[in-house]
Amino acid sequence: MSVFKKVTKLAVLSLGLSAGASYAADAICYNCPPEWANWGGQLELIKKDLGISIPMDNKNSGQTLSQLVAEKNSPVADVAYYGVSFGIKAAEIGVVDAYKPKNWDKIPVGLKDPDGKWFAIHSGTIGFFVNKDALDGRPVPQSWDDLLKPEYKGMVAYLDPTSAFVGYAGAVAINQSFGGDMNDFTPAINYFKKLAENRPIVPKQTAYARVISGEIPILLDYDFNAYRAKYKDDVNVAFVIPKEGSVVVPYVMSAVKNSPNPKNGHKVLDFVLSDKGQAVWAEAYLRPVISSAMTPEIEAKFLPASDYQRAKTVDFAKMAEAQSGFAQRYLNEVR
Repeated sequence: MSVFKKVTKLAVLSLGLSAGASYAADAICYNCPPEWANWGGQLELIKKDLGISIPMDNKNSGQTLSQLVAEKNSPVADVAYYGVSFGIKAAEIGVVDAYKPKNWDKIPVGLKDPDGKWFAIHSGTIGFFVNKDALDGRPVPQSWDDLLKPEYKGMVAYLDPTSAFVGYAGAVAINQSFGGDMNDFTPAINYFKKLAENRPIVPKQTAYARVISGEIPILLDYDFNAYRAKYKDDVNVAFVIPKEGSVVVPYVMSAVKNSPNPKNGHKVLDFVLSDKGQAVWAEAYLRPVISSAMTPEIEAKFLPASDYQRAKTVDFAKMAEAQSGFAQRYLNEVR
């Protein structure tokens, strides 16, 4: 199967932006949703400091890559944001350009493409984002196995792992925790089959608001969303790194090849890696790729370091390579 066909199978095509919004913008960023990772605050700051207007965009990572592929001959976006495996695929397919932004040398090796076709801007740790009030007296789950218990039937959600990067990252975390590796996703597939008996909710886009409202009591998600809910929105939530283990994964950005506004796109990429831009991520409880942006005050709001020791990094290139095969197995065996 061709890379193009694999990518189009991975995600549902989503137009996301109206033509009018495209023409009104100074730059287009695919997958910059206001409720995710404080992109709302970041884009407001970009407008204030650079005078560049960028409309919000609610795609997920897979939809972003599919859109870039569909528009390869006539690009609409200037920059793209997605999970690392999608950034690697975008570089392989040839829909992004090489660009090394300011502070390039401060990005650790392994968290950037050597040519600049993708580079990390921040990272998150997968776990349980729990609205404690919505549990109706049930205990906060502490393990992957806990989520399979009948008492949590209809209460657990995870984003579609064939399209949203956070969903795939969750699948990788489950798979690693139960003895799988990038060559064998059978443990994850078996887990999702068991979880299906508990009637999980499977959205395609970020479900932050649905957790805040209590509609979704337990969401497989990143630490930064849970901390934002707790400290910014004053909701009674908990974040749990499951006792069996989890993963830490970066989100990356790229300059789109042959984009309509490359100069503005480059300015945006420079900004999100600047000291000011990285501080926005830190203040939203993401781990900025430039570690000096993380203050002790913010760090103190995270779970203890002993909890984070259960969360590991993986080989991101292998993670990208395995993604299509996992998606097909999930579609064929779970959904």
